[in-house]
Amino acid sequence: MINKNVFSILCAIVVWVLGVSFYLLSFYLPLLENLELQSNIVLVLAIIPSACFGTYLFYKNRYMKPAALALTFVAVATLLDALITVPVFIIPHGGSYLEFFGDPMFYAILVEFYFIVLYFGTHLTKPLKA
Repeated sequence: MINKNVFSILCAIVVWVLGVSFYLLSFYLPLLENLELQSNIVLVLAIIPSACFGTYLFYKNRYMKPAALALTFVAVATLLDALITVPVFIIPHGGSYLEFFGDPMFYAILVEFYFIVLYFGTHLTKPLKA
C-alpha cells in the first residue's frame, strides 16, 4: 500500500496533468484574440473541478490535514511547472522562466489552487472528525 505522502504527490500530479491539458487545449479553440489570456481564463476555471477531483481522490482512501495537502499540491505543481511546463511548452515559444514565474497570474492561480484544495478538503474531512 502506498503511504499518504506518496499518494498525495500522485494526486497532485493528476491535477497538474489535467490543468496543463486544459491550458494547452484552449489554444486549439481560439475564442479571444489574446490566446494567452484565453488559456489563463480556461486554466482558472478548469483548476476548480481538477483540484476537487484530486482532493476527492486523495481523501477517498487517505487522511492528511487539508492545509498540508493543499501545500503539497501547490509545491508539486510548481516543481512540475519548473521541470516540464517551462522547458517543454514555454521556452520553445519564446518565453522564459522569468516570464513564466514573474507573471502575477501564475501566483493568482496558485492561491486559487491552494484555497480550493483547502476548502474542499475541509469539507470532505468534516464527517471524519465527527
